[in-house]
Amino acid sequence: MTNRSASVKVAVVQAAPVMFNLEKTIEKVCELIGESATNGAEFILFPEAFIPAYPRGLSFGMKVGGRTDEGRKLWQRYWNNSVEIPGPAIKKIGEYAKKHGVYVAIGVIEKDSDFSKGTLYCTLLYFGKDGEILGKHRKLKPTGSERLIWGEGDGSTLTVVDTELGKIGGLICWENYMPMARMAIYGKGVEIYIAPTADQRERWQATMRHIALEGRCFVLGCNQFVTKDMYPPDLELIEELENMPDILCNGGSVIVSPQGEVIEGPLNDKEGILYADLDMGEVVRGKLDFDVTGHYARSDIFKLIVNEDPQLPVEKAF
Repeated sequence: MTNRSASVKVAVVQAAPVMFNLEKTIEKVCELIGESATNGAEFILFPEAFIPAYPRGLSFGMKVGGRTDEGRKLWQRYWNNSVEIPGPAIKKIGEYAKKHGVYVAIGVIEKDSDFSKGTLYCTLLYFGKDGEILGKHRKLKPTGSERLIWGEGDGSTLTVVDTELGKIGGLICWENYMPMARMAIYGKGVEIYIAPTADQRERWQATMRHIALEGRCFVLGCNQFVTKDMYPPDLELIEELENMPDILCNGGSVIVSPQGEVIEGPLNDKEGILYADLDMGEVVRGKLDFDVTGHYARSDIFKLIVNEDPQLPVEKAF
């Protein structure tokens, strides 16, 4: 990619979806794209599972050895409000990216449209400023109880997109604790590393700063701000939230420089948008003394082999 930008203005959106409501959440996404673009953002990042929800606190009626009818109904609601790629909801986001001439990355829950029609993936979608999908990443390893509701992605979606703003890519939530997954992204030359998450812990900030220092890249950490009263009152198994705190996720979105310094944030206890002008020369300057895939790699000792072939459930022999 030629004619790289010397400076890039980014927006990190900390907000909640309209929980379990695809149509209204798409409307909110489009409004937030417009607001961010009006304030000069060239690249806009949304949190993990922003469409239609990160279903914090819900069991989906599952325990070892058993499932409930109510949990299956909740699963159907989640499924009904998730997205197909491509599909009308995704097309609408693309139209707004094109309308404002911005790049967008957003966490969605993706229906498997290729094979089973019955699996959901936690996916990170990339849109170009022309509104086209540039790429997607399916979460490789859902964490804890997420494994009950989301499938596992494969190496074919370890995505870094090359744009005039720089090379943009990253991982979702606790994938960022997987050293080999990080190295796979570094190996693609990432300059703006994105980390949409559901982790609101203060210690997550150390992870964001570590990745910036390790990859000598800008890091954009992005989380939701969610309160208990945002859940639909008629939601199946809503009683499971009864004893949970009013603020279910307090955020913690942050923007970090390639030297591990916090530029903006962390933003806590409210919705909001973080903005920052990234001096892309910092990426180059940071590699004077440390380049994880260059002079610090020691490829004579260490090798990472990444299988980027799609893992198909059924393959034809001929």
